[in-house]
Amino acid sequence: QLPHRIPSLHFLAPTDHKITMSPPLAAKNAVPKLRYLSAWFCPYAHRATIALEHHAGLVDYEWVEALGWEQREDDKNVTGTGKEWWYHWKADELKRVNPSALVPTLIPVDKDGKANEERSVYESLITIDYVDAIAKPTDEKLRLVPADPYLSAKCRYWADKVNRECCSPYYGVLVRTDEQERKENFDKLVTGLKAFSREMEKNGDARGFLGGGRLSNTDVALMPWAFRYYIFEHYRGYTIPVDEPELHAYKVWFDFVFSLESVKRTLPDKDKYLEHIGKYADSSARSKVANAVRRGVAAHEIEDDKDTY
Repeated sequence: QLPHRIPSLHFLAPTDHKITMSPPLAAKNAVPKLRYLSAWFCPYAHRATIALEHHAGLVDYEWVEALGWEQREDDKNVTGTGKEWWYHWKADELKRVNPSALVPTLIPVDKDGKANEERSVYESLITIDYVDAIAKPTDEKLRLVPADPYLSAKCRYWADKVNRECCSPYYGVLVRTDEQERKENFDKLVTGLKAFSREMEKNGDARGFLGGGRLSNTDVALMPWAFRYYIFEHYRGYTIPVDEPELHAYKVWFDFVFSLESVKRTLPDKDKYLEHIGKYADSSARSKVANAVRRGVAAHEIEDDKDTY
């Protein structure tokens, strides 16, 4: 059963994209409020969802399903099926408040209920830190960005590192059509996980990147993709070798973070996501990320002027 803030994570049509949330656990006027432009299937947006639910009761939000898929008519007989590739539809609000029109995008809402679009916040790693900052948890262990300057710097470094090495290659495995290139991306991803695992071994227990059962922005950066790695076996025949000694800490970490109630309630249905991601596996997806990988760069290297569709 999903909580009152999160919509059922299912396929939503462009005409059915707004979900109004009920009041949060804390007093209605005591917490910051946001309009959360999201997409149920997007792992980048999933980062913001995990941060918001980690701070449930300290931040209130309205989920708006602002990005989805549509299949256009194949007027030029590109595919020979009468239907073109799958393209993203984007809500007008998303295109208005985010220059790249990408999710997640967060818009602060004032005490009168008006969205301040000029102060919208985007880019997934940034949204994690932003949510943590406005939540202002009094318990240090609840902070996703540690107060200690060294630990804060360390977590930001590793959040960027796992984004480049453990998340971006995910799309190379799916979108690239050459088997050798797919395998190279998979091997790069596993190498990144082993580096992450080795770093956690220094903390002793691997219950979170920093250990001790505490989540950080580094954990949240990786979790959406770690949850989705199961699709590799179905579409590519690859599996993460979690039984290898070098990934022992990663396996402990995985079991811990996905046992947390605040995380479990953010997870999309596995079967529905598996069907969704097939658009990437069969090269029919036309999105900025897919187009960037298709032209030979990493997913985190998208450029608005080059990766249009």
